[in-house]
Amino acid sequence: MINSKDFFLALDQLEKEKKIDKEFFISALESALVSAYKKNFGEARSAEVKLNPEKGTIKVYAYKTIVDEVEDPDKQISLEEAKQIKSSYKVGDIIAEEVTPKNFGRIAAQTAKQVVMQRLREAERENLSTELNSKGDQLTTAIVRRKDATNVYVELSGTETEGVLGEKDIIPGEKLEIGQHIKVHIKRVRDNGYGAEVQVSRTTPVFVRKLFELEVPELVSGDVEIKSIAREAGNRTKISVTSKDPNIDAVGTFVGPRGSRINAVLDELGGEKIDIVRYDDDVFEYIANALSPAEVISVEINQEAKSSKVIVPDNKLSLAIGKEGCNVRLAARLTGWKIDVKSESNNAKEEQSKQVQEFTSRFDNDNPDNDIDIFEDIETI
Repeated sequence: MINSKDFFLALDQLEKEKKIDKEFFISALESALVSAYKKNFGEARSAEVKLNPEKGTIKVYAYKTIVDEVEDPDKQISLEEAKQIKSSYKVGDIIAEEVTPKNFGRIAAQTAKQVVMQRLREAERENLSTELNSKGDQLTTAIVRRKDATNVYVELSGTETEGVLGEKDIIPGEKLEIGQHIKVHIKRVRDNGYGAEVQVSRTTPVFVRKLFELEVPELVSGDVEIKSIAREAGNRTKISVTSKDPNIDAVGTFVGPRGSRINAVLDELGGEKIDIVRYDDDVFEYIANALSPAEVISVEINQEAKSSKVIVPDNKLSLAIGKEGCNVRLAARLTGWKIDVKSESNNAKEEQSKQVQEFTSRFDNDNPDNDIDIFEDIETI
């Protein structure tokens, strides 16, 4: 018998500190001792470990089945030998014999320790993965701990877990310093065989949504809603919003008094521009709103191709298109419609040219020999 009251007290402490059920540790220890016992006293022997936390004891039992003729001494015992232990035994009964090793030895003890530690790591990984997965798509605070050529490694707040910011998850142009506190979006949690690998990001549209949830209580309560987000991290983000209450101005709610709410988000994004766009069920209005801050004269749509042509004042063309096409590209992603932007004068020229072509085509089709007739008339004159 092994007296292990201190061991069970340690299990109680681990349960409190690691938040891992003590029963899990007991099960791990049972497996460890069975494994160590078989390794030292024969793989073929049937064994079971019984633990008594109240008494602080661990006992190992070997089991043998009573038979008329013994074929496997490790698992069987003759009826004659069994009756010497207890006269009431009969064929088919199972005898339990305590075989608790008093001197397991260094190898057996190390084997048990390895199995217990392995189970402990597994339990911690499982608990951590469960906890982090419950935070999926959540925003959390993290501390920058180290960097390499492509990744930034952060410690997630409230845990000792390391999160990884990949190259594409870092806002272009931002410089993250060791020890800096930042907010990150928990994007994915997976077990890589060594522990929980947590992939976090600062470039996803969800990251912006979660930042606004911190600043706009009406968004959390459901009084206002984000319909869509289109983002090019480090450059510009467009968000379409709406309100279920006609008395609530959705755009104003997100901007906040004197821009306080949107400015708090902008501070976290390091200067990335944000356009708060009013959502509209009318696709004409929605597309026009999506091109904000540009002014729109008219919108034409092709329902079948889900495409549109938008006319803007000449002096607003560059604003509507945006730097390197960013504004119109984000507006298209926000609305789900292809958008072709034309200046008013260029559109007028195109329309005039189109009318001339249509007239010429119609004229030529109706009178293919008209040009010859005209020249003949001139010669006659």
